[in-house]
Amino acid sequence: MEEHWFVAKTRYFRHEIKLRDYLTGRGIEIFLPTVRLHAAPRTPPQRTTEKAVVPNLLFLRTDKERACALVSESKLPMSFLTDCATHRMMVIPDKQMEDFRRVFDLSTDHGGLVGQSLQPGERVRVCKGPLSGVEGYIIELTGRTYVAVSLMGVLWTRTLIPKAYLEKL
Repeated sequence: MEEHWFVAKTRYFRHEIKLRDYLTGRGIEIFLPTVRLHAAPRTPPQRTTEKAVVPNLLFLRTDKERACALVSESKLPMSFLTDCATHRMMVIPDKQMEDFRRVFDLSTDHGGLVGQSLQPGERVRVCKGPLSGVEGYIIELTGRTYVAVSLMGVLWTRTLIPKAYLEKL
């Protein structure tokens, strides 16, 4: 059967991550936008928790038969959103899901080199965002981190890039 993106609603508050982990373990492609939250640094080591950005929803890519079986046979604590007009399971077109994922991928809160110190002069590659694939060098001006790119070592340009968009080369 043909696979589509479906929207699942969890029955219990904050169970999105448990369901994501369970379903991923069963080989189902899941998209669950999350953020990492750092607990107050009272006692080392500092704890981080993961929280869903869109409460009680997760997105599954599977065929309709398997999606229905997950709820009926596995008795998972979730249901699928339905289209109000057709009263059928809501199917998200691939292009809309791709755009949705790309917007969430522009987060500057996690990923890349967040939490790592960058030294001026280090070579990096932009790994997400509209400049993905651009390679350059780290420079710091007035406490901000930039990626500088040169043409033959003669002409230089720079742009402000979040550390979450960078990877070391």
